[in-house]
Amino acid sequence: MPENGEPADAPADAPWEYTLSIPNDPRAVTICRRTLRLILALHGLPHLTESAELVATELVANAVQHTKGPAAIRLRWANRVLRIGVWDADPTPPTPAPTPATALAESGRGLALVQGCANGWGWYHLGRSHVPGGTGKFIWCELTTAA
Repeated sequence: MPENGEPADAPADAPWEYTLSIPNDPRAVTICRRTLRLILALHGLPHLTESAELVATELVANAVQHTKGPAAIRLRWANRVLRIGVWDADPTPPTPAPTPATALAESGRGLALVQGCANGWGWYHLGRSHVPGGTGKFIWCELTTAA
């Protein structure tokens, strides 16, 4: 194995996926952000770090703030696209703020930031078989790189 810890035979654009289960704890936001930064650095994608950290922070913060149960973040790289997804146990659909929040507002900007930074985003309900103890939702966004 090379000194950087990467397998010698892993192609630079090989698909990969990581999932991190997180408790309903405000510290989870920082843990997810730091884990994301490390994963992107190890996979040679530091140019995506700033945008990825911003959208992941917003999605994880929403899951921790607006739900009572556990959550998870999933990072998936394939075809030069980074997909960041966050699952939480609340099936309530995400709704962007109806009017743009002011720069000084302490809340209400999260999904607007995701929309502005990501190349695409969406969400879907998860059935009981996907979520321990009930239903929930999965919110995702994608960041692309130049070919």
